[in-house]
Amino acid sequence: MNLSELAEGVAAGQRRALARAITLVESAREDHRQEAAALLESLPRDRQALRIGLSGTPGVGKSTFIESFGMMLTGQGLKVAVLAVDPSSSRSGGSILGDKTRMDRLARAPGAFIRPSPSQTHLGGVARRSREAVALCEAAGFDVVLIETVGVGQSETVVAEISDVFLLLLAPAGGDELQGVKRGIMEIADMIVVNKADGDLKPAATRTCADYAGALRLLRKRRRDPEGFPRAVMVSALEEQGLAGVWQDLNTLVSWRRANGFWEKTRADQARYWFAQDVRNRLLSELETPESRTAMATLTDRVASGEISPAAAADQFVADLQSRRTPK
Repeated sequence: MNLSELAEGVAAGQRRALARAITLVESAREDHRQEAAALLESLPRDRQALRIGLSGTPGVGKSTFIESFGMMLTGQGLKVAVLAVDPSSSRSGGSILGDKTRMDRLARAPGAFIRPSPSQTHLGGVARRSREAVALCEAAGFDVVLIETVGVGQSETVVAEISDVFLLLLAPAGGDELQGVKRGIMEIADMIVVNKADGDLKPAATRTCADYAGALRLLRKRRRDPEGFPRAVMVSALEEQGLAGVWQDLNTLVSWRRANGFWEKTRADQARYWFAQDVRNRLLSELETPESRTAMATLTDRVASGEISPAAAADQFVADLQSRRTPK
């Protein structure tokens, strides 16, 4: 399948074409990067999906929530794409990529598409090419794109640069009010969703929701959002309770942001952010050339032996790199 056929297939919403396109943009090969850039430029840009970022600690029920929430949305006739980022091993570099097995109902739904991707040790809870994968899903005509982060804690703020709204999932007894005012991921959450509010855990979920609701009142003074946002709510993904309320709250928030110009501003700010990131990544790619690797290895040995300081070695490496790039 050539690039024009691939672009036509993605624009037509073909699953196979979309899967192949995401594989292409995730590739690190230089020729694939050029083809991916050409593919993205050829796709329609007038299609916008609601991008929903989700994060939470392992075991909070992210996969169960996404499946129940996605099934509810597809039941309403919406097309839902799920981009699940799986942590990569720091030793082997591999990932399990087993999200489809945990969302078997949603994986079989005609209006849903699930794509697990390895984080490849990329920080921030998302994969390096998650933004481009989101753009492909939008071009394929999906109405909602759910971006599930790795789920490692309070540092996954990069997902805010991809999503329109951000949900933080918590388990009952997941922290008191002081835990809630911590900086980082709490400050970017538009909604805190306390999951597993069922059975014996419901009283604990009620207390946790109340604690975080109190903490969020302190953050509202520094946020420009409608009255009552950010807010904390309770759901039971297992029993599919409270999901409709979450969807209604998200639509209320998004409608307000669209009416007040924040939707366009946020998308523009995100474009600026990813332009700067791409520039940094292109500069870092210079370190992967054979000449750079050899120079790095030599200087590393000198630093390890104490012959030269790390700062001086870095200055020398950058100077040598600039001299190699300067035309003679």
